[in-house]
Amino acid sequence: MKDVVMKKYKRAKTNLEMLCKFGAQILHGVDSTIMKLHMDLRMRKFDRIVYNFPHAGFLGKESDHLVIMKHRNLVRGFLRNASGMLRPNGEIHVTHKAARPFDSWNIEELATQSGLTLIECVEFKIEDYPGYNNKRGAGRNPDGAFPLGECNTFKFIVTSKPLKLLRQKPREIPLQRANEQIVMNPLQTGDCFWIFKEYFNHARYTFGEPDYFLPYNVPDMLRLGFERYNADDCGKPLDGYLNHLEELWNLSRRRLVFLRNRLWEIDHQY
Repeated sequence: MKDVVMKKYKRAKTNLEMLCKFGAQILHGVDSTIMKLHMDLRMRKFDRIVYNFPHAGFLGKESDHLVIMKHRNLVRGFLRNASGMLRPNGEIHVTHKAARPFDSWNIEELATQSGLTLIECVEFKIEDYPGYNNKRGAGRNPDGAFPLGECNTFKFIVTSKPLKLLRQKPREIPLQRANEQIVMNPLQTGDCFWIFKEYFNHARYTFGEPDYFLPYNVPDMLRLGFERYNADDCGKPLDGYLNHLEELWNLSRRRLVFLRNRLWEIDHQY
């Protein structure tokens, strides 16, 4: 991976040597979405974890919904990993473009889903960082700069209070038809919700999208769930994950029954 960096950037050799001179440890080929599993990082905690201009790659138009989802998945994975790598009072800083379509990544929402709280959002001014040069990192000209425009740095800390949502009890939702009710608890258990939380939220992100988008979305959500299941212990037996999948399937069936009944009610009201 070091060779790739050297080929991409003209000043890579000089910059790497300077970092080593100042005592920095340099790691190549680290996946930011599973970095807490890295051999050199899994036992370490940090005061600050900084990610300037996260980007999943040039996959098409930046305004394309599928491309936005890829970027969101990258940031989501990073935030969830970084949140478990902080020291007490540590912070995660993410610098990101504020203009459209980049604002539709909803960085704050992704942080909230990762158990983080925004403490400050400040304007990013490149002149405040002498020597910093933003790079495209990929494509035909990886060493070239990209236009910044208006940018912000989001600063997050780990949320101190656990989400009450995970302790939600089942509740009965009465239907208008006589003597009929259905018990709905979309979360069922904290473990299932935590592992597959993107799946529970994906309907909101895909509302109104064409059918061809969904096959890409749902597998991504399940893949993230599998990575989260294995995050703390890579040697976990698959039986546990399969049990969670079965629970998710049962929840999905019950949700369909609930929605079908609600649609029946609405249809017979008019």
